[in-house]
Amino acid sequence: MFQWNDHKNLEGMHAFLGGSKYQWLNWDDETFEQRFFSQYSTQIGTAIHELAHDCIVSGTRLGKFDLHLIDITLFHANIPNQAYDSKAILYNLLPFVNDAIGYRMSSEVVLYYNYYCFGTADAITFNEKHNILRIHDLKTGTSQTHMEQLLIYAALFCLEYHKNPEKFNTELRIYQNAEIATYVPEPGEIKSIMDLIVNRGDYISELLRKEPSRANGK
Repeated sequence: MFQWNDHKNLEGMHAFLGGSKYQWLNWDDETFEQRFFSQYSTQIGTAIHELAHDCIVSGTRLGKFDLHLIDITLFHANIPNQAYDSKAILYNLLPFVNDAIGYRMSSEVVLYYNYYCFGTADAITFNEKHNILRIHDLKTGTSQTHMEQLLIYAALFCLEYHKNPEKFNTELRIYQNAEIATYVPEPGEIKSIMDLIVNRGDYISELLRKEPSRANGK
């Protein structure tokens, strides 16, 4: 029997120049470089979210001269400096962190309805004194974002903590590309998503209770 080299440490992984990503065969140098560095986007997002969490939890506000924090964070994440723009990241991160600290928000909070429907809010607070729910989301990528994600978080909050969205105000924010998109939903928008979550959850339960169909009545 032929003796293959042992590469167990690579099982389940996909190489940048692998066969499953054969498109690289047709890339020119410019496209090749862009795709090579863009592969780090997920790792960058994870590292920056961890930095944001640490800053919020410790109450450490950011300033415009804190570029070194970005570089140190991504250095420890083994991200090549050609793969990111420190200033762009900082100028987006700065208002997110400082606003979260200013509003006394909690960081990385899991909102749970059931095993099939839960999510993690980047920053969230429910101020009972001022009767307002705030949910902020940090985006490190450039792709178009959708406020529906935060509406789902608002619905999950209401379901988990038995809150009526008609009894308080809600403000949702997305921080991306150094811009802040703010949305104040109507209570009915949140309520409709709450109803859909419950409905879909019940439907999943029904699906799982059904016995597999058997051909020819066997």
